[in-house]
Amino acid sequence: MKRKWLIMTKVLPLAFALIAIVTLFLVFPVNAAINTILPGNTVFIGEQGLDVSSFCTPACQIGWWAAGAALPTSSPTQTYSITTPTNFFVSPTLYGSYPGSWYVLPNRTSSFIVADPQLGIRVEDTSVSVEVTNGWVYRGDSIGFRIDSNLNAISQRPGGNPAPVTIYVQSPTGGTYTALIDSTGNTNSIVNIPVTSNPTDTGSIWSTANPLYPAGTYTIWVKCDVNGMWDNYPVTGKTISTQVSLRNQEQNPLINANVPTTNTPPQSTTVPAVTTTSATTTPPVTVVSTSIPPTLTTTAIPKTASAPVATGTAAAPTQTTSPGFDLVITALALIAGSIILLSRRH
Repeated sequence: MKRKWLIMTKVLPLAFALIAIVTLFLVFPVNAAINTILPGNTVFIGEQGLDVSSFCTPACQIGWWAAGAALPTSSPTQTYSITTPTNFFVSPTLYGSYPGSWYVLPNRTSSFIVADPQLGIRVEDTSVSVEVTNGWVYRGDSIGFRIDSNLNAISQRPGGNPAPVTIYVQSPTGGTYTALIDSTGNTNSIVNIPVTSNPTDTGSIWSTANPLYPAGTYTIWVKCDVNGMWDNYPVTGKTISTQVSLRNQEQNPLINANVPTTNTPPQSTTVPAVTTTSATTTPPVTVVSTSIPPTLTTTAIPKTASAPVATGTAAAPTQTTSPGFDLVITALALIAGSIILLSRRH
């Protein structure tokens, strides 16, 4: 009995541990890697290291048909052989001109969809709900970003892992931020932001009121290098967005716009005509008109006496006393003092 009890005390803990491990796997399944591709998934030009072994054996062949071609009866327009299905590269040279669906040969079953990545960014003033891309924002407003991209298709792969993108915010002094502080004081990373939809909105993640962010013009862009995409396909608008700007200052720059000045038109001067007369011509008689200016009669208007203007600081009026008043007061004080001395002696 004792031996049986010892066995139970050793076996039961191991059994419970195994049950716990199995339960964890059931409740929290292990997510597949972002490079795992199933039939029908979208792959992007420039991605490398993809695992397509779920539908492609080593040295399998895939084919692409042009739009409008009869898939069941016609031959593929382009074919390629995948030598290593666990390390597949969507080469821009090989697949850049053939976007769309590819099929495994000879059965012509679906393999994957090749897509050209698209990536752009917009800047939003979330304090007033206005887009301010390549514009101006009042210093103190909150900023958010909107990522326009078709990379959300990556989240349809096994495991549902979204494509990570990184936003770059370059300050007027040339430094680049990896995180931004919002109006509540929270620090928000702008590295590996998941693209789960098109567009993807970050919300308010940047408060321009923070003194860490100087006034001036900021340069902003976004890049995606999932599975080496940007390294292999560094094309603006594809794996890296066009750079946009944002001017952060307290005054609207339109107020400082040049105001057109009114130019005074030049006064035209009439050049007098010169009349040339011959010697035989009777010289014209010049009539001088003398006008006697009228005599101006001026009448002196008496000036109105104005009250003098008081200057300086107003002070309280000084009370004056009649002459001799001080002498009377002094005499009364002497008399009162003499009476007090006499009373003390007696």
